[in-house]
Amino acid sequence: MAANEKEARGKVRTASHPPIQTEEELELVKRYVLLGIVMRILDHDIRVIGTSAIKLPRFYDSMLRGMQDRVLLELAAIRRQFREMGIKVYEEKRETDGLHAEYVCRGYHHRFFMLWGFVKAESERVLKQYLSS
Repeated sequence: MAANEKEARGKVRTASHPPIQTEEELELVKRYVLLGIVMRILDHDIRVIGTSAIKLPRFYDSMLRGMQDRVLLELAAIRRQFREMGIKVYEEKRETDGLHAEYVCRGYHHRFFMLWGFVKAESERVLKQYLSS
């Protein structure tokens, strides 16, 4: 019986076709990386508001901090999904042309690249979503 168990486990480990990453998993990883950029943008803007001479700095600061809290909640939810799905982002590289990210999904290594123009446009879209809801 032990030999049969070893054979069965061996067949599972050496599948002829590795599992394909789903579109949902890729979008989740992209959203996670993008939200990290959005957090950096919000941090920067909060610092700038604190040192500027605008009329209502506390108001704008509280609005940005509220958005930041919502981004943090979404990031925490995505991390929970990562644990359930077996995903781990292990490297993000910022380069002159764009952002490279590498991650593991169910034991297989993947990577993707986003141009800075795309990152900027998507960051603005995400921030508008947070403002409108």
